Amino acid sequence: MRIRATVAAVSGALALSALAVPAAQAAGDQRDPAATLKALHQAASGRSALTGATTYASGTPYALDATFSSVKINNGKPIVVGTTNKVTVPVTFKVTHSADIDVKAPDTEIDLLIYRGSSSAPANVLWGDKYPACTATSATVATCKGTVDIRPRDELWNADATGWKAVGYVIDWNDQYGADEDVIDWSKVGYAEADGIATTKLQRYSKLTVNAAPEPVKKGKTITVTGKLSRANWDDGKYHGYSTQSVKLQFRKKNSSTYTTVKTIKTSTTGALKTTVKASADGYFRYTFAGTSTTPAVTAAGDFVDVK
Repeated sequence: MRIRATVAAVSGALALSALAVPAAQAAGDQRDPAATLKALHQAASGRSALTGATTYASGTPYALDATFSSVKINNGKPIVVGTTNKVTVPVTFKVTHSADIDVKAPDTEIDLLIYRGSSSAPANVLWGDKYPACTATSATVATCKGTVDIRPRDELWNADATGWKAVGYVIDWNDQYGADEDVIDWSKVGYAEADGIATTKLQRYSKLTVNAAPEPVKKGKTITVTGKLSRANWDDGKYHGYSTQSVKLQFRKKNSSTYTTVKTIKTSTTGALKTTVKASADGYFRYTFAGTSTTPAVTAAGDFVDVK
């Protein structure tokens, strides 16, 4: 289990609150890049990362010559998350840096996080289980591949179904790697940070069902088509009906490959769907939902009706 960050205000920098020690000190997979950034921000502002008081370690970090570009999260697609399963999405980016930065050195740290809210007071922060793997393509350019790993039970709330921003950083620890925070010579630590370098969207996984009855049915008789539209609720870890949403009822004849929209109806306050049609021919009924900014599109598998 990773240590996750909670929120605290740090003026002028991404404010990520947790045990503020260099990530190199984290045991096993308990890495916390958010805490690393907080430590650097507070050292740069002349305060102790642990106490918020005037720093008792020496110096302040110096600026590295490094920039981020070509940032892509989940191949540019929204991140869709259910209620239980861990979701891992790819992250790729390029770092252009001065020739004196060795991206493969053990005390060089490169990472990318996503957060929502403001950079001065983020509401939530997410990152990958492991650091991105970076490959030097020249003396001054590296391409990096990583992940963002999301555990909805522990890390998400319904408010997180919105837009997120990415922040990237490069740190050269210069032999301060792993030192206790209160004895770090921050003047030997270099870092560069780039905020708002990409955006992504988190969405709540959706489900849609359909049932057409009776079956078989005589031609000209009434068919009742029911179903339900639901989506992940990250507050309680369950699926709840998605109310008052427009959903299309579609029909495909038995020997056709094309669905045609019959009508559009809205879900009830519990996400339920119910409408009637006249039986005309053998075929498949399905519901389809176009999606919203917080919830992805979803289409139910067709339900076959035998018309006599």
